[in-house]
Amino acid sequence: MPLIRPSRDEDITAIARIYAHHVLHGTGTFETTPPTEADMATRRADVLAKGLPWLVIEENGEVLGFAYGTWFKPRPAYRYSAEDSIYMAPESHGKGLGRALLTELLARLERAGVRRVMAVIGDSDNAGSIGVHRALGFEPAGVIPSCGWKFERWLDIVLMQKPLGLGDSSPPETPKDPA
Repeated sequence: MPLIRPSRDEDITAIARIYAHHVLHGTGTFETTPPTEADMATRRADVLAKGLPWLVIEENGEVLGFAYGTWFKPRPAYRYSAEDSIYMAPESHGKGLGRALLTELLARLERAGVRRVMAVIGDSDNAGSIGVHRALGFEPAGVIPSCGWKFERWLDIVLMQKPLGLGDSSPPETPKDPA
């Protein structure tokens, strides 16, 4: 049975391998050169330092995918908005694992105080990512046509969004004074 859990340092090799596959063969990311394991470790450390989740889904000790959330933009006014990222190993597609992983990521982002999650999906033909986001309640927010060039063709990005918890129906909670 698959297990969803926080990522660990020892997962970086599998995370880098899964992401490299998407960089080299997919249009869900606009990177064209796979990042090194050290690069991926740095990215993970940055997400975790922000108090945001970086999860993996594993079965029989093998990491089959990863997902994380990071601030949508770095400026303080965006501190309640996050962007999700999810990547699955090619052999794990179509088994519902991505949906389970994204569901757990959204729950953890909500617990972290996030009120809105954006999906910035590479390639308007990326039916898998668009479909899993739609199935989990994300709504279209727009398309930016032909803004990326990869595999000798222009690629769109699809923007989708989903409110979490109270969304924008109330102000966020003010952190308690530590004094």
